[in-house]
Amino acid sequence: MRGEYKVPGGKLVAVDVDVAQGRLSDVSVSGDFFLEPDEALDAINAALTGMPVEAGVGQLAAAVTGALADDVTLIGFTAEAVGIAVRRALGKATGWDDHVFDIIPAKVLHPALHVALDEVIAREVAAGERPPTLRFWDWDSPLVVIGSFQSVRNEVDPDGAARHRIEVVRRISGGGAMFMEPGNTITYSLVVPTSLVEGLSFERSYAFLDEWVIGALAEIGVNAHFVPLNDIASDAGKIGGAAQKRFVAGAVLHHVTMAYDIDADKMLEVLRIGREKMSDKGTTSANKRVDPMRSQTGLSRDAIIESFAASFARRYRTKDADYTAEELAEAQRLVDEKFATSRWTHRVP
Repeated sequence: MRGEYKVPGGKLVAVDVDVAQGRLSDVSVSGDFFLEPDEALDAINAALTGMPVEAGVGQLAAAVTGALADDVTLIGFTAEAVGIAVRRALGKATGWDDHVFDIIPAKVLHPALHVALDEVIAREVAAGERPPTLRFWDWDSPLVVIGSFQSVRNEVDPDGAARHRIEVVRRISGGGAMFMEPGNTITYSLVVPTSLVEGLSFERSYAFLDEWVIGALAEIGVNAHFVPLNDIASDAGKIGGAAQKRFVAGAVLHHVTMAYDIDADKMLEVLRIGREKMSDKGTTSANKRVDPMRSQTGLSRDAIIESFAASFARRYRTKDADYTAEELAEAQRLVDEKFATSRWTHRVP
């Protein structure tokens, strides 16, 4: 059996392995990484040989680390990367090429419906009722979407929100507030089975799941990079951020919002925290815009979304898809019974 894992920003690790009586045998680690001294590769293979097939990434990585002398240097890979490759070889973890992804193009819906669809589709992916899914958001009205653990009163100015007729909805993932008016951001959700991020911490899974969009940004002329914990930045500064939620049933929701053309003056009237974050960024002048994606690419928002979808499809196996009537009905039910209720929105006052 063979498993491979490409370290985000690093090298490829491959493991060939057999299984005998419930334990690893004939383990052979290879790849385009660097390792000094050479003899350390034999130590890694020996450390993995005999490990139980049910050993998790942490156990496998600990075995590798414990077998290496202090003078050993791993360059371009880690002990955890070796563990992930082993788990993939055993079929316990999956890679991008093991899946066919649904791509749902941007479809105009009320933004609260998109918040609810994150939960609906994540449940379906976890249950195996829908394949891993990349879907783009489009919406017809303004909304502030706050993170699952944010305080409404700390984040939102009620007078500003009322003045601009902007409602507030709490999403199921953590992270910061999203100031959403039609056409002002580029937002997508990626829902994958937990097996795709097997062995990755929350921190590392952000970089892993963002790697494709870093490449997609390069294709439209933006030299972007990942900034821990969850930001995406270009040479000119931050352009977007990600949020995540893991479902114990077996799915990971990862969504990203990038600023396309935001009315900063209005945002600062609505978001309290926005004032503090933007206070040193020259946003006090009238009609100030936050427009990194528009100004850095010169492309329309629709063109960027189309380019992102095409870039994802070139990297991975995909098929075109859409929401089902049942999914939209379930999302509307969740809006009515959960996301539009004060009990949910103000659960953290």
